Amino acid sequence: MATALVVVAAAVYGRWVLAARRRGARWPWWRTVAFVAALGLFATLQSGIVGQDDRQLRWAFVLRLATLFFAVPAFAAAAGPLALLRTGGPTRLSGTADAVLRSRPARLLGNAIVAPLVALAVFGVLLTPLAGVLRQSFLSAEAVTVLVPVLGFLLLAPLSEVGVLHSSAFATAEFLLAFVELVLDAVPAVVMRVSSHVLDGAGRTALHVPWAPSPLQDQHLAGDLLWFIAEVADVPVLIALFVRWQRSDRREARAVDDLTDEQMAALTREHLRRRS
Repeated sequence: MATALVVVAAAVYGRWVLAARRRGARWPWWRTVAFVAALGLFATLQSGIVGQDDRQLRWAFVLRLATLFFAVPAFAAAAGPLALLRTGGPTRLSGTADAVLRSRPARLLGNAIVAPLVALAVFGVLLTPLAGVLRQSFLSAEAVTVLVPVLGFLLLAPLSEVGVLHSSAFATAEFLLAFVELVLDAVPAVVMRVSSHVLDGAGRTALHVPWAPSPLQDQHLAGDLLWFIAEVADVPVLIALFVRWQRSDRREARAVDDLTDEQMAALTREHLRRRS
């Protein structure tokens, strides 16, 4: 399935890039590089020790889950697939994508208050016996491969939309809440690292290699990896929110500068009237 997803995604993205060029639009090369990085990282996670032994190794499962949730969507969002869809994709599909992004569930997921809670809920599952069931199930592995990157992209999609406008006050609140996310992301990882018993209830599974860790060591290593990946992944989000706050502040400053003295006086009187 993973190979088919990579091939289809590469073909569609390349077709849209060519269509955009035929329409006279210039598509930035670095966005294409970001998309290739997303596909390369996604393909790498499905092969090797991470993709083949994630049923036996907790740290491999957590590494795959965290990378699919944080890193792959981050590169995909930087690739600007929604902007490319509007430039080189079918008009009907572009309208459908815009409608989905404007829908209440999508706007709720992209909210700076809800997004940290979603991440906390996803990784909080690792602290329950359900994690062992999901890790050792073939169907859940396929579901993680598809659904987790989609969920991560829905959380990051609003940041990749440069045309989305917010007030500077809202952008400031988002920026501050992103720091709260730094703490929330670390909670499941810290619990996994300091616990003295196996949280998912699953014992050692067959892995015939001399370096296979014990179940508790496996869990501690998984906690270390999750802690590192979650904290590092928040850095580009903070940068993107800071850039958006700067744009909102400059836009509002220009709007105030364009007002005449009479308009500014009227605006001041209206503000004072509301305060009183």
